[in-house]
Order: sequence, then structure tokens, then C-alpha cells
Amino acid sequence: MTADGSAGARPDLVAEEDADTAGPSFAFATLATRPGGATLTSAVEDTPVDRVTEAVRRLGDALLRTDRADPSLPGFADVLEAIADRIEAGASPVQQRLVDMWAGEGVTRHDPVTGAENVIAPPLVLRGEPDGTVRGEVTLTIPYQGPPGCVHGGVSAMLLDHTLGVANAWAGKDGMTAQLNTRYHRPTPLFEELEVWGRQERTEGRKIWTVGEIRARGEVCVSVEGLFIAKKLARPR
Repeated sequence: MTADGSAGARPDLVAEEDADTAGPSFAFATLATRPGGATLTSAVEDTPVDRVTEAVRRLGDALLRTDRADPSLPGFADVLEAIADRIEAGASPVQQRLVDMWAGEGVTRHDPVTGAENVIAPPLVLRGEPDGTVRGEVTLTIPYQGPPGCVHGGVSAMLLDHTLGVANAWAGKDGMTAQLNTRYHRPTPLFEELEVWGRQERTEGRKIWTVGEIRARGEVCVSVEGLFIAKKLARPR
């Protein structure tokens, strides 16, 4: 459930045996297995970890809007440092956490674009559509600013790189980014809903070509053409 009590979007996953893991893992749904469309990434839910993560996102945004001379800041620093100390004390070793992240559906929850458990992520929820396109909407705020009132170009490229990767998985053949040709048509606005989409165009051997865009108010802000190679790194174990 989401914080407002509605059903949260959950990724459609298929259990399978994976040679790179020590047991069953999960694969994304693909256009072939879900021709009617599917939610491919996780939305923020009303769970303790998602609530904490969302609170830290709010905190980061609020701090960027706070006067440095605010007399409350020293007290806030003491409280937040104490909370950080407690969370760090209970955190798992990095290697063990990496194993956990890449088991089951963790991969859809920790990345910096769609990861509901990652404070850096907006997060963007992506849907696979029957025509092969992957699409989502997101509104970015001050933490993602580059030019005044606009999205940082590197953030736009990151959103599109990840969306193209998900589009490849939806199409049934994915891999690692080899090249991104990114064109910035106009500034991408903050504080407005953005449409992000990607679609696999063609494959040839291990090469995969994929395209995508970020749009605001129906106008193209950023477009990208990506070349991917059908190769993956082994999962941590």
C-alpha cells in the first residue's frame, strides 16, 4: 500500500533459476510474457524503509530551501547525527548488502532512478506498454537542479540511460550501456510533470539500439540514442 492507502505499483516478476546466483532469482516481465503491459519498477509503499527513505528525500529538498542562518539548524544537526549513528550501527556489511540487493526484487528498489529505497532516486515508476515502449512520469525538484529552475543535464542523461535499459529488458534482450548520444533540445523544467519513455529499435548480434525522450508539456526536452551490448556482470554472492 502507498502512504495514502492506495495500492502501490509493484513490478511484475517471474521466478527462475539463475546461474549467477545461489538459488532462485527473479526476472522482469517482458513484452512476450505480458503482452497487455506491466509495471516494471516499484512505487513507494507504506513500509518502514520506504517511509524513512521518503522522509530523507523531503529533508534533502527542505535543506536546499533553508536559510543557512536558521537558528534551528544546530539542534537539527544533533538530532540527525544521532539518527545516522543509530542506522549506521545496525547496517549490514557492504558485501552482504550487495548480495541482498541483487537477490529477488531488490534490483528494482535500490537504483538511483527508480529505486524506492534509494534517497537519490526521484523515484521514477516505469510501465511496459503493449507497443514495446516503456514509459513513466516524474516531477523533479531542487535537488536535481542544474541551470536556474531546470533539471541538470547529467540527471536527464541518467534518467534516460536507466529507462533505455528497462526498455531493453521489456523487449527481451538487454545488456550494458556502450554509448549514449544525447541531444538537449530545450531546458527541462523543474516542478513540472515530465514524461520519460524508451523503446528498443533493433538488435544485431550482441548489439542493441534503443531510443528515448524526456518531454515537458508535450515538447521534447532531451532525446537520446543508445547502443548497448548484450553482456552482464555476475551478481554478488
